[in-house]
Amino acid sequence: MTLFTYLLTPLATTAVIAAAEPLAPPASVDLFNGRDLSGWVNVNGSPTTWTVGKDADGTPFIQCSGKPTGVLRTERQYENFILEMEWMHEEEPGNAGLFIWSDPLPARGVPFTRSVEVQIMLTPDATDKDGRVLYTGHGDIFPIHGATMTPDRPHPAGWSRCLPSARTTKGKGQWNHYRVTADRGTLRLAVNGTEVSGGTGINPRKGYICLESEGTPIRFRNIRLTELPAATPALTAEACAPVDVGFRSIFDGTLDGWGGDWSFMVHWKVQDWLLSYDGKGGDLTYGRGVWGDFEMVVDWRWGDGHQGEMDRPLIGKDGKELRRDDGSVQTVKVQERDSGIYLRGNKKSQVNIWSWPCGSGEVWGYRTDASMPDAVRAACTPRVAADEAPGQWNRFLIRMKGDVLNVWLNAQQVIDNAELPGVPREGWIGLQSHGSAIDFANIYMRPLPESH
Repeated sequence: MTLFTYLLTPLATTAVIAAAEPLAPPASVDLFNGRDLSGWVNVNGSPTTWTVGKDADGTPFIQCSGKPTGVLRTERQYENFILEMEWMHEEEPGNAGLFIWSDPLPARGVPFTRSVEVQIMLTPDATDKDGRVLYTGHGDIFPIHGATMTPDRPHPAGWSRCLPSARTTKGKGQWNHYRVTADRGTLRLAVNGTEVSGGTGINPRKGYICLESEGTPIRFRNIRLTELPAATPALTAEACAPVDVGFRSIFDGTLDGWGGDWSFMVHWKVQDWLLSYDGKGGDLTYGRGVWGDFEMVVDWRWGDGHQGEMDRPLIGKDGKELRRDDGSVQTVKVQERDSGIYLRGNKKSQVNIWSWPCGSGEVWGYRTDASMPDAVRAACTPRVAADEAPGQWNRFLIRMKGDVLNVWLNAQQVIDNAELPGVPREGWIGLQSHGSAIDFANIYMRPLPESH
């Protein structure tokens, strides 16, 4: 599966052509060199989320602060392999994970990637009202965010989750050993020398390996991978995670690089992996560099409340207001919500987020400019209303190439090759304040080759 196909699915929701996979490394490798995080990609953490430390005896380890929630992944993908590593929680309860056959970017509206999670947790067993164990801290395995798996043993609640057959996990401050065998869609986990859980029929069964940050500090060390023979015939695209094509996060769980008016830190708040706005301050802009030709992924959802019941015009496919026979504008009552994404430092080239019937993705500054050609105004009108209901997560993929804009919303193309005459060649990215509470997450950018 290419990243184009993956991000234009309901679960992930971007539009790019996958680059060729790099040549395979030697059969057995250390994934952690003991000096730095070479070979790893900080997908959505801050610079302090993942660092390198040393034990009292000088043994190096990867230190995870647990904040914000997110993942550190390998630079390259792996298919069939044996992975061995050690981990140690510094607090109890503690939570983290190991993701197998992962996508490169998080799924829509969550800080986690589609993958199979090998649980790394220190916590008492969770049980239901009948005393049945639902999850443990001893090596559960389960698919997340669109991955699929058949557990080795049926789960008492019917979940696609394998509970461990033995309890061999050591507690806080002690090193535990995991041996994961991932081969031809089958996963087996041994904890401290005892096989405890597994699953079969996994999809995808080629992808990245991730370490998870989930709220508490944890250490990882001695991460070694031995590759096993690849499938014959080769896997289909549908059985593989999409390949990284260069998207990098511009929101890392802090407001570093972001700014606005004097009150922006009052109204724009970081809540773990979320960027939440209360609707009462000014715009928020990302000031680290300018962007010319690019693709952008951004997730958003409406917060609590709205700006009131308002009559808003119905917009035709030509971008103009629909009118009755007497010439009056046709309207519909909506719960008013409004925000948007500023492109290239220009408020006219804003990709709108709103509650109007025509749907989000509309480019107000061009659609309503009567001096623009009819074709421009029509192209800046959404082809379809693809918004999820308030409170649900949405995903934009925005592509700006030269003066041409394309926008996908929740896997549907809503703006198709809209020309924006006079749009600046480059500029900053901004999140609009328009009086409505809204959450943003998973904000990724990648440059495209410059248009000529």
